[in-house]
Amino acid sequence: MQKLIWILWPSFVMAGIAEAVFFTLVDPQELYLFGEPVHMTPLATYSIGFFAFWALCAASSAFSCFLQRSAGAPRV
Repeated sequence: MQKLIWILWPSFVMAGIAEAVFFTLVDPQELYLFGEPVHMTPLATYSIGFFAFWALCAASSAFSCFLQRSAGAPRV
Protein backbone atom coordinates (compact mmCIF):
# COMPACT_ATOMS: atom_id res chain seq x y z
CA MET A 1 0.00 0.00 0.00
CA GLN A 2 2.87 2.35 0.78
CA LYS A 3 4.36 2.00 -2.71
CA LEU A 4 0.98 2.73 -4.25
CA ILE A 5 0.87 5.98 -2.27
CA TRP A 6 4.44 6.75 -3.36
CA ILE A 7 3.27 6.40 -6.95
CA LEU A 8 -0.19 8.01 -6.90
CA TRP A 9 0.31 11.04 -4.66
CA PRO A 10 3.24 12.69 -6.51
CA SER A 11 1.66 11.84 -9.85
CA PHE A 12 -1.61 13.49 -8.71
CA VAL A 13 0.22 16.68 -7.76
CA MET A 14 2.22 16.75 -11.00
CA ALA A 15 -0.91 16.05 -13.08
CA GLY A 16 -2.57 19.08 -11.50
CA ILE A 17 0.44 21.25 -12.34
CA ALA A 18 0.70 19.84 -15.87
CA GLU A 19 -3.00 20.43 -16.52
CA ALA A 20 -2.81 23.99 -15.22
CA VAL A 21 0.16 24.78 -17.45
CA PHE A 22 -1.25 22.99 -20.51
CA PHE A 23 -4.72 24.54 -20.36
CA THR A 24 -3.27 27.96 -19.62
CA LEU A 25 -1.60 27.77 -23.02
CA VAL A 26 -4.28 25.80 -24.95
CA ASP A 27 -7.98 26.59 -25.26
CA PRO A 28 -10.02 23.37 -24.87
CA GLN A 29 -12.47 24.55 -27.55
CA GLU A 30 -9.66 24.63 -30.14
CA LEU A 31 -8.33 21.08 -29.62
CA TYR A 32 -8.20 18.60 -32.48
CA LEU A 33 -8.04 14.81 -32.12
CA PHE A 34 -7.01 12.79 -35.21
CA GLY A 35 -7.69 15.82 -37.41
CA GLU A 36 -11.22 16.34 -36.12
CA PRO A 37 -12.28 19.07 -33.69
CA VAL A 38 -13.13 17.88 -30.19
CA HIS A 39 -16.84 18.43 -29.50
CA MET A 40 -16.94 18.22 -25.70
CA THR A 41 -17.66 20.69 -22.96
CA PRO A 42 -14.63 22.41 -21.44
CA LEU A 43 -15.27 20.61 -18.13
CA ALA A 44 -15.16 17.21 -19.87
CA THR A 45 -11.98 18.21 -21.69
CA TYR A 46 -10.34 19.35 -18.44
CA SER A 47 -11.38 16.12 -16.69
CA ILE A 48 -10.11 13.83 -19.44
CA GLY A 49 -6.91 15.88 -19.67
CA PHE A 50 -6.33 15.62 -15.92
CA PHE A 51 -6.79 11.84 -15.88
CA ALA A 52 -4.54 11.46 -18.93
CA PHE A 53 -1.81 13.54 -17.26
CA TRP A 54 -2.31 11.58 -14.03
CA ALA A 55 -1.93 8.25 -15.84
CA LEU A 56 1.22 9.47 -17.58
CA CYS A 57 2.74 10.77 -14.35
CA ALA A 58 1.75 7.58 -12.48
CA ALA A 59 3.45 5.47 -15.14
CA SER A 60 6.59 7.56 -14.72
CA SER A 61 6.50 7.21 -10.92
CA ALA A 62 5.86 3.47 -11.14
CA PHE A 63 8.81 3.07 -13.49
CA SER A 64 11.01 4.99 -11.04
CA CYS A 65 9.90 2.67 -8.19
CA PHE A 66 10.59 -0.33 -10.41
CA LEU A 67 14.11 0.86 -11.19
CA GLN A 68 14.78 1.61 -7.54
CA ARG A 69 14.53 -2.05 -6.49
CA SER A 70 17.76 -3.99 -6.26
CA ALA A 71 18.11 -7.41 -7.90
CA GLY A 72 18.57 -9.28 -4.62
CA ALA A 73 15.95 -7.49 -2.57
CA PRO A 74 12.82 -9.45 -1.62
CA ARG A 75 9.50 -8.19 -2.92
CA VAL A 76 7.26 -6.44 -0.45
